Amino acid sequence: MREAGLEMLRHPPLILGAVLLAGVGAMSLAAGVLFPGSPFDMVGTPFLPPLSEGFLMGTDALGRDIAAAVVHGARVSLALGFITALCATAIGVLVGGLSGYYGGRIDMILMRVTELFQTIPSFLFAIVVVAVLQPSIYTLIAAIVIVSWAPLARLVRGEVFSLKNREYVQGCISLGMGDMRILFRQILPNAMPSIVVAASVAVATAILFESALSFLGLGDPNVMSWGMMIGLGRSVIRTAWWVAAMPGFAIMLTVLAINLLGDGLNDVLNPGARVRAGA
Repeated sequence: MREAGLEMLRHPPLILGAVLLAGVGAMSLAAGVLFPGSPFDMVGTPFLPPLSEGFLMGTDALGRDIAAAVVHGARVSLALGFITALCATAIGVLVGGLSGYYGGRIDMILMRVTELFQTIPSFLFAIVVVAVLQPSIYTLIAAIVIVSWAPLARLVRGEVFSLKNREYVQGCISLGMGDMRILFRQILPNAMPSIVVAASVAVATAILFESALSFLGLGDPNVMSWGMMIGLGRSVIRTAWWVAAMPGFAIMLTVLAINLLGDGLNDVLNPGARVRAGA
């Protein structure tokens, strides 16, 4: 554990990503303290530019404080990203683990289902799901999970397939250990580095999906999010650029932080991959 911690300190991108993500997370947790009240409240004159008195990021067409909306929107976007990534990872680990461990007919059935989801354009499928189920925070989560689990399942399937013939697994089988115990206690923990890295990428992807869907008007109208803010600001992008630019910058910073963190974790947890890439 100590060696892993020291290894992380040798990767500046990982540290930078962790610091940036921690800053965004702290901002979202302190939203109620920094900006009490609802981010939908009209508190100023419409279209005040950034650095106006009392409005660090200006106001929008209805006189709402953009800084308050960005901070409160961070809570929604981050929560949705992590919840969605957690659910998609759980489904992907279960499907990929069973497929890789048992092989044969089970592998064929599960992989055909996985390939079916991968052949459908992800974003278009998400639009259809949200439109059919009515836009809300729950349908957004469901739609993004549905289009995100398949790549994770294929990744886990490959990892499990390569690990199940190792000597320690064969030893567990000879001792009479049950299949589920071998899979979840012996094989999957050794595949965890790749799963963690893939899950971090899934968080960033989920945030971008939510932003794109909300931009198109398919987000939850009762919840302030970064994508919704950009969607509201697109019609005034030439006259009041800050309405869309501020939440856009927040999305860029958060996704950059998660990608840096994911790349750093990949270097630390999968040093062999880094060596092969350098070769």
